[in-house]
Amino acid sequence: MTSPVIHRVATLDLAVRPIAWPFAEERRAEIAAHFIEKQRERPKIWNGRVLLGRDAVFADGQLSATYFETDFASFLAWRDWGFPDKAVFNGFGMGALRTPDGAFIMGEMAQHTANAGRIYFPSGTPDLDDVRNGVLDIPGSVVREVAEETGLTVADFSAEADWHCVVTGPTIAMIQVLNLDMPGDMARGLIEAYLAREIEPELSAIHLVRGMSDLTPSMPRFVTAFVAQQFASR
Repeated sequence: MTSPVIHRVATLDLAVRPIAWPFAEERRAEIAAHFIEKQRERPKIWNGRVLLGRDAVFADGQLSATYFETDFASFLAWRDWGFPDKAVFNGFGMGALRTPDGAFIMGEMAQHTANAGRIYFPSGTPDLDDVRNGVLDIPGSVVREVAEETGLTVADFSAEADWHCVVTGPTIAMIQVLNLDMPGDMARGLIEAYLAREIEPELSAIHLVRGMSDLTPSMPRFVTAFVAQQFASR
């Protein structure tokens, strides 16, 4: 298992193009059977359209890559089967909500979701709603995911310009720090009130991470690596 590598970049150049994915085409029957089994476990998941990446290059303060459309069932099988196509990566944006005293706010995914029990920043696999004029709009995706998961909007935070791209094998988490204008307890209270109003919220709990001792095994490596770097730089 390779250690996470963090690239700090100023710009994202992510073109979306029609590309056939041999893995999805050649293993269609297996993928369909796998998805049926997953739906038995979590009936709320659905086979929507998502975007995966390939040909990632970090150079001159920029991440460049090409994204293509596929179905969630194929993505899920690729992920669950150990990422058999090494040319493809799962690249997504995350909003690292940070309070004025330096604490990070994370959410615990609800049991009906595909990542139940995992704890991390607001995020989501990119989909067609994140495409603007043939380009993947990760900044817009982050704003949308933060609003959908927490109820917080651009009026509640200021986004830092740079992106912390955490590479862990076939995953690239493009993390943008979002500085909140309120204390951690207040932000958590607002988010919890928002979740209480939702019929089926994506999050089941809110966690404040103030130091390394608050990190848990339920947090993905790309999250803990980013947080560790942030705390070390203070």
